Amino acid sequence: MTTHPVRFADLVEMIDRLSLDERQSLVEVVRQRLAEDERRRVAASIRLARAEHRRGRCKPVTPEELMREITG
Repeated sequence: MTTHPVRFADLVEMIDRLSLDERQSLVEVVRQRLAEDERRRVAASIRLARAEHRRGRCKPVTPEELMREITG
C-alpha cells in the first residue's frame, strides 16, 4: 500500500466537506485510534519496566526519592 502525505490544512479542508454525521463518526474513529495507540504505548512501557526488573536494574525507593528523580 502506497501512502501519500497529506498536509494538515488540506486534511482540515477535506473534513469540512463531510456531513455532520460523517464528521462525528470520524471523531469517534480518531478517539478510538488514539486510545489504542496510548494502550500500546503503556503496554510497551510496562514490558520494558518488567524486563529491567528481571535484570535487576530496579531498586526500591521511597516516594520522595522517586519524585526527586522525576522532577530532576
